[in-house]
Amino acid sequence: MSYRPLSGPSRYPHPIARLADTDLDVFPLCLGGNVFGWSIDEERSFDVLDAYVAGGGNFIDTADVYGRRGAGGAGESERIIGHWTAARGNRDQLVIATKVGMSPDVHGLSRATIRRGIEGSLERLGIDTVDLYYAHQDDPDTPLQETLGAFGELIGEGKIRHAGASNYSAARLEEAISVGKGAGMASYVALQPHYNLIERGEYEGALAGVCERHGLACIPYFGLARGFLTGKYRRDGADVESPRAAGVRESYFNERGFAVLDALDQIAAAHETSDAAVALAWLRVQPTVLAPIASATSTAQLAELLASAELELSDQELALLDARSAPAT
Repeated sequence: MSYRPLSGPSRYPHPIARLADTDLDVFPLCLGGNVFGWSIDEERSFDVLDAYVAGGGNFIDTADVYGRRGAGGAGESERIIGHWTAARGNRDQLVIATKVGMSPDVHGLSRATIRRGIEGSLERLGIDTVDLYYAHQDDPDTPLQETLGAFGELIGEGKIRHAGASNYSAARLEEAISVGKGAGMASYVALQPHYNLIERGEYEGALAGVCERHGLACIPYFGLARGFLTGKYRRDGADVESPRAAGVRESYFNERGFAVLDALDQIAAAHETSDAAVALAWLRVQPTVLAPIASATSTAQLAELLASAELELSDQELALLDARSAPAT
């Protein structure tokens, strides 16, 4: 497959970015497919995907485990994306990322598991090649040589173009990069960590240092802190209909969390935009970050996310967000 960028005018003309040491040019907002087949059905998923492409987007993230709680079970997100690309005939205009290793049905990162995982993902997506294939989480029971060798085989066979890592510690990521330099091994080109305005401590520091030293693209997940940074959660504790609501309240309903929301409100008002756009715009400009991942359950939500791609925050606004969100020492 030869990649070609999306054609036609975009309402959000922010420059696309090159993904690490690859030939993949991606939009600075990656659309998360975790809601497809889970909290929204295929019809609504198609609406969101259509709106994302209309807004200039081309970078879609999914996983073999997404959709488990939906009617179609695990893999439903991949199936929906596959149905959509087939209906729209736009596969060559997209950068599609998926993952292996976390599904109870295809668990771990052994060679056999990775090969079984890619065959299932390719079938559900209805494509010949995955552009970016992540190890969804580290597998300490499988030697890195076996995992990276398996990814290397898939690259050689044309079933994936590049490999990435998700949920790795700094030490294991550093080791994996060293192993990946060997003959027949795949070199990770991207890291997908949990990172956002509220969750800074785990990534900033050692992990970010590994990415910077080795030129890995950081593509953070939960860029909106499971919806907390959209501003829909407030001090008054008003109910929010979301399967994540209980966890959000437990994790983020504290003085630091609400101080961040106050800053987002202030900056969003100044730019006549949304809290979500401001939070993603902050994340987009952090060192090593290429494109945050965020998902939407409606086209109205997606419009707020897309606005982040062209929103430029001032040094003073970035400093305010940095100060309000600084991890406790």
